[in-house]
Amino acid sequence: MLSQAPKSAQPRVATLLRTVFEQPDADAVQAQLRHVLDALEVKFPKAAAHLDAAQHDLPAFTTFPREAWRQIWSNNPQERLNKEIRRRTDVVGVFPDRTALIRLVGAVLAEQNDEWTEARRYMGCDLLARARRHPIESETTDTDSSTELTA
Repeated sequence: MLSQAPKSAQPRVATLLRTVFEQPDADAVQAQLRHVLDALEVKFPKAAAHLDAAQHDLPAFTTFPREAWRQIWSNNPQERLNKEIRRRTDVVGVFPDRTALIRLVGAVLAEQNDEWTEARRYMGCDLLARARRHPIESETTDTDSSTELTA
């Protein structure tokens, strides 16, 4: 989205877009998104058109409990993982072949998975349970037994 605005305007556009995520409830998020679209339409029509195309996906996080919003729209775990992969690959420098790189990155991913499984909880089990209690509107209410595991 930022690439649709001139480079000098990208900080301003990013600041406007961040205001959408700082709203207290779903209705305020929708209203702020509309306000941001209107503000961008005047000076940056390409950025506004790009954001308008994503306006149904962008506030999807609001269907979950408020306590989970920050974890849903944050990409901190992904950035942390990318930083660790970059750090480990920089140590090696040049890889002899593609499989060596895949082996190293696979080992880092396995290590991170074990760490998150055992030590860290980005979202607690209670928060995940509450998020599941709010059904997604597109899900049907009838129970489908075809997804159950059978022996």
